[in-house]
Order: sequence, then C-alpha cells, then structure tokens
Amino acid sequence: MRDNRSPYWRQRRAVEALSGNRDTGALIGPPRRPSRPRRFFTVHLGFTAPGKADARELAVGYAEALSLLRPEVALGAAALSPADAWQRAERLFCGAVGPDGERCVDVADHPGFHHAPGPGGLGWGDGDG
Repeated sequence: MRDNRSPYWRQRRAVEALSGNRDTGALIGPPRRPSRPRRFFTVHLGFTAPGKADARELAVGYAEALSLLRPEVALGAAALSPADAWQRAERLFCGAVGPDGERCVDVADHPGFHHAPGPGGLGWGDGDG
C-alpha cells in the first residue's frame, strides 16, 4: 500500500488542509434519506410430536417461553402448521379485539371470557354460556 496511515489521521489531515481549524467536525455527514421502517419477520421452528393436539400444546409452550425471554416476540402472530404444509397454519392464540383495543392472550378456541394480558386484565365477551 502506498499510504499505511490510519483513516483517522488521513481524515484529520484533510480537515486541517481544508480549513486550518483543528476543531472542525467530520467530513462525512449523516445520511440524507430516512431509515427504513421496521418490518415483521417470521421464524419457523421444527419439532416432533405424537399428534396434532400434543404439537399444539408444545407450540403454545414454546411461544410463551420465547415471549418471556424476548418481549419483542409477538405472541398473537404465533401459528402452528405441519412441516410440509406451511400454507395450513393455524393461529395458536385467540387475538380477539376487546372494547379498549386490547387483544385476548388466551389460546385459540378457548371457552369463557376473553381477557387482556396481565393480572387483573380487562375481561369481555359472553362467558361460559
């Protein structure tokens, strides 16, 4: 290489040569275009189970455990499908929208009231009719 000096010193010498002032900031400014909005992604985890009911129970357990470890995991989006047929995915959690815009966090097709997350969460619905 012709110039073995570090990029920091090359930049500093360029600033000094251009302005003669050592307090000048960097020559490279922030990007002009705004950053992209965050997107949703899906992770597919494979596991074995004796039957569909057992697989559903395991999948609910895995989803709840992951949401405890990583709060950014969206429980409402969790689904279960056979490994060779992802197009047949079934929701794991209810997700019914309540009067205050909250979503039910109980398992899909549950009996009774819908309830919001947390102890003492808002309950709504028809109950055990």
